[in-house]
Amino acid sequence: MTTATTMTMIKMLETLLEEIQERVLDHMRHYIDDIREETMWSESFSKSQSKLVAAARQARKEIAKGKAAPLDPKKHRGQVSTFDICVES
Repeated sequence: MTTATTMTMIKMLETLLEEIQERVLDHMRHYIDDIREETMWSESFSKSQSKLVAAARQARKEIAKGKAAPLDPKKHRGQVSTFDICVES
């Protein structure tokens, strides 16, 4: 953020009552934390995208060869996780 942008934000906050300033700052903290978390997840997913595609292709091959079975959500009654592909030994 540029100094001018920071100064604009400070000037805007200074026009508010102190109680409201605190509420705005609390809201901004949460908002910034959310943005940081979103950024982290976006970066994480973008780095792992090719691995996820490869894993999906491998799962399809194993299902086609009869080495694995497609996931049955009814069988798991809403307790399905990404690790629930049943692989035959």
